[in-house]
Amino acid sequence: MSEPADFDGFVEARSGVLLRVAWLLAGDWQHAEDLLQTALAKAYLAWGRIESGREEAYVRRVMFTTYATWWRRAWRGEQPVGAPADREGRDTSGQVELRAVVLSALAQLPRRQRAAVVLRYYCDLSVDETADALGCSVGTVKSQAARGLARLRTSGLAEDLQERSHP
Repeated sequence: MSEPADFDGFVEARSGVLLRVAWLLAGDWQHAEDLLQTALAKAYLAWGRIESGREEAYVRRVMFTTYATWWRRAWRGEQPVGAPADREGRDTSGQVELRAVVLSALAQLPRRQRAAVVLRYYCDLSVDETADALGCSVGTVKSQAARGLARLRTSGLAEDLQERSHP
């Protein structure tokens, strides 16, 4: 099977951003890497059918549906242990603490709220783009994002972030 001409370029250019989105959805780097790899494998098979300019939206949609499917099936295949050696020392200590606080707060959200918040505010997608990525209505995106933000506000995330920014 020959490789689609621009697939390599897409993966090289966008995999870093897509990996961060996968990390926010999955909650750890190992599952995020598995999620992105699975989504890219599925996108590769459909590459010729994906509308030009919509490749990233397609991969995000595949990531979300794969993420939701894994948890519906209660997939618990490989269990990551510790941090991989190539990740150590990559972040400064303040960034590590900040990421842990944000990830912990996101982990408290139900899956649909978490996905809506990540896509709307981290990926900076419009309501319509988020609805398209999640396969739901615009109203559902608005309500899920609003509920997710409300839960984040009441979780103490804002206070934690403020304390860390003003020592």
